[in-house]
Parts: sequence; C-alpha cells; structure tokens
Amino acid sequence: MEFFPFLVTLLVVLRLFSLSATSFAVLHNDIIRPSDVLRDNHNDYTDTANLLVSKEGRFVLKFFSPYDLLNHRYLGIWYNHTTYIRPVWVANRCKPMEDSSGLLSIDNKGNLVLFSEENNSKREIVWSTNSSKQAAKPLVQLLDNGNLVLRDEKDANTTNYLWESFDYPTDTLLPGMKLGWDLKRGLNRRLSSWKSFYSDPCDGDFTYGIELDEKRHTYPQLTVRNGSAILYRQGLWDGMSSSDAVDDSIFNSVYNDDEVYYTYSLQNKSMMPQIVLNYDGTIEPSWDFGTFYGAIPRDKCDYYGFCGANSQCNVVSVTEEPICQCLEGFKPKNQDNWNSRSWSEGCEPYSPPSCHDEVEEEEGFEFDQYSGFRAPDTNYSWVTKTKDESECRSKCLSNCSCMAYSYPFSESIYSNEDCIHWFGDLFDIRQLSSSRFEPHTYIRISNSKIAPKIHNETRADGSRGKYTVRVGIQNMVALFLVSPLSFASLQIIAQGTQSGLKPRGNVAYQQNLKFLDG
Repeated sequence: MEFFPFLVTLLVVLRLFSLSATSFAVLHNDIIRPSDVLRDNHNDYTDTANLLVSKEGRFVLKFFSPYDLLNHRYLGIWYNHTTYIRPVWVANRCKPMEDSSGLLSIDNKGNLVLFSEENNSKREIVWSTNSSKQAAKPLVQLLDNGNLVLRDEKDANTTNYLWESFDYPTDTLLPGMKLGWDLKRGLNRRLSSWKSFYSDPCDGDFTYGIELDEKRHTYPQLTVRNGSAILYRQGLWDGMSSSDAVDDSIFNSVYNDDEVYYTYSLQNKSMMPQIVLNYDGTIEPSWDFGTFYGAIPRDKCDYYGFCGANSQCNVVSVTEEPICQCLEGFKPKNQDNWNSRSWSEGCEPYSPPSCHDEVEEEEGFEFDQYSGFRAPDTNYSWVTKTKDESECRSKCLSNCSCMAYSYPFSESIYSNEDCIHWFGDLFDIRQLSSSRFEPHTYIRISNSKIAPKIHNETRADGSRGKYTVRVGIQNMVALFLVSPLSFASLQIIAQGTQSGLKPRGNVAYQQNLKFLDG
C-alpha cells in the first residue's frame, strides 16, 4: 500500500513535467509539418499545443470567435500577448465554422488546408492555400513579422515561398507587407474592410490599394473605394507623403517594371504597429498596443471631388467648413449655387473651348504652378518619358487636350524621367499641410484678354491666386478644354501626339517617410 502514494506522486510529477516540456516546446514552435495537426481548442489558450507561435513570440495563429458570435469560428493571426481585440489576418474570413471542429494541416499535395470535421469522421474543406507549386518537404511557418508562409523545408529564401499570407491581406497592413501590384504575377495586394466592426470579418464595402492602369499608362495613386466609387485618395503616388507616424517609421515605395507597391517599417522592434482599413472606410494607423492616431479622412476636402471639376479645396481649420475655389482661368458652372456653397458642379473655362493645330509652344499658353496641393486624380493621366521638365512642358503644350503636367522627381534626390500629363477636367485638387511633400503641378491656362480679369478677381474666400508662375509669353490664344476622355479616345489622342511612352521607370524609390496626409 505504501507503494501506491509514491506511484501517484510519480505520475503527477511526470505529467507536470510533460506539460511543462510541451509548453516550452510550443512557445517556440512556429512550424507545421505534414504530420502535424493544429486543432481548435475553443479559446482554451492554455492549451499551447494548438497554438502556432512565431519564434520570438510576437505573433500567434489561433482559432477564435468574434465577441458576439460564439457559433462562428475563424482561424486568424494575432499580435501575441496584447490587448488587441481583433486579428491582423483571417484565413476563412467569409466561411466561418459553426463549431470547434476545425483542423489545420498540410495535405498530400503540399497545401495548407483548414478542415471542419463533422462527427469525427466527415471532413469539409473550409479554406486552403491552393498553391500550384509543390515542395519535396513542405512546411508552414509563422514568421515574427506576422507572415504565414508555405515553403520547402530546405529553402527559406523569401522569393521561393510557395504561398504567403502577406500576398492576401485582409483589413490590416503590417510592417513589411506590400500594398500594391506584382505585375509579373498579376497580383493586386489590397486591403478590404470587415463587414462590421467586430463581428463579421468577411469582405465589406471598402477597399484600399494602389490604382494603376497599365493599358492607359496612368500614374499610380493610393485610393479607398466604396464599391466601384472612389471615396478618397491620397494624392500623387510618389512615396513622399507626410505623417502622423512615429519618428522612426520608414515608408518606402517601389515603382518599376515588375512591381508597384508601398510598404513601411519601424526601427523600434518592440512596437506593434498596424494600419487598419475600418468597416466604415476610414484608415487608422496604430503604432503600439492599439493606440490609434486619428483616422483618415480628416475633413471634407479629403473626400473625392468635394469641390467638383477644375477647382481646389482649401481647409482653413478642422472646425470650419472648407472653401472651394476655381482654378485660374476657370469660373463656377453655376454661380448662384457656388455663392451658396453648393460646389459639386465645379468650374468651367472662362473662354470658349478652341484649339488650332498651328499653335506652337511659344504662341500663348501659360501654366499656373500649384505648390502645396494634392495633384489631380491620375486616372485621367498619362505617363511618358522626357529628358527634363522643359520637354515635359513642351509635350503638354503640343497636345491641345493636355490640361496639366508634373515632373514629380525634378526636385527630389532621385533622377527619373517620368512626365505626367492630365487630360480633360481636373478632379480632386486640395490644399495640403505645409509639411507634406508633393511635386509641383502646372495647370494650363490661356494667356488671352481674359487673363487680367482672372488674375485680378477675388476668389470665393477673399484671397487671390498665390501660386502663379508664368512660363508662356503674352499672346491671345484660347484654351481647348475637353471633357474627361473615354479609354479609347484618350489612347488615340495620346498615341497620336506623344512619343516615347512608357508605363513606368525601371527605378525603385525609397525614402524615410511618414504616414499619408491627403
């Protein structure tokens, strides 16, 4: 009988040692192999055997339920040991499991598969990676940057991943993630909002990403869309944006023949940052432990086309209504509505549209230089290559449909030949804070008899034009203004009047930046 208590004590000690050893191993178990299964432990997070934790413990992959939908089970990646109430990535975001029967494993084709097991027998595939490539010894690893990757056991080269969660983001942009295009693969990495704030991670109404039309050679820009409509955009996409970010944040952009993307990093590795596209379409940056630093859009000028066409939106202060002004050479389409601060109809040119093929560069067109303003919507733009800004201007003048131009990097540390031309009405120009870098935009006007009237006229807010730079000479030639062109007509006009067209430069741009402002 004396042996029995000793045996019980021994078994308890061995069990405790087993649990301790298992916990210690799993805290550093960031890998799933074909023989492993990650099971839904129904929120029992003391069961570390069914958690996948990155090597340094920064991120964890686990099953979860939204706070008010306990019968909906999802698999997601979270910041570990934080008060964050939402995951940064969800696998089965639109196909929840109804119970805690979820299993995650690698199938015989080398793909990562999430099953729902019914009655411990029948398995239903809920989600899988569907990689077309196969590895001799596949494994899944959760990295300390929050990226879940499928790779070969003997090949940790990032360019050889068979699949990675960073290519398929949900609503959150983590440091190191690429927001934008892999042009070789035709992959568009963009954020999509949740349907509701906490309870439904399925794709909502809003998307956030880089817009680029290769066929029309438009210049890239960051936009948030509500369905198919632009809700707001973040200006001329050149990677040099201003900030609400912490001082050691680094925002980089790459723009070349293979990729067009935007990314960021923090030098302080102890912080836990994320940029979230909320269910209501706002963007919120958080730099540490869920502390958010204000949402975008901040004011009415941030909303797309608030002042209509051929106008600019100015914010006096965040507590006051914005002021809309027609661009130089333009007048309100409806003066009565404009005076009553109903600005959506926008502006039109003072002089009747006209253009003559024989007009040459020096015969009477001039440009207003707009500094400290967000450039017009680049969906109506065309990118070409020029040797310098002078040639960029000349090409615009030689095309009667060209309404504005910008040579974005003429003043930056980079040597680039991108020349941007805008055609038709100019949309969504707004005043920016003085801290923001935005290349000059030169908007075309006619140097006609109407010019003195335009320059002497007081604008809607009582001010006069302050950003005018003359590059033409005094002649009396009217400006030909076209309405926004269709894809086909834009191609015909641009191809017939420009040479050296190329969609992008084979150059990568990198700069210490701050978070986007407008």
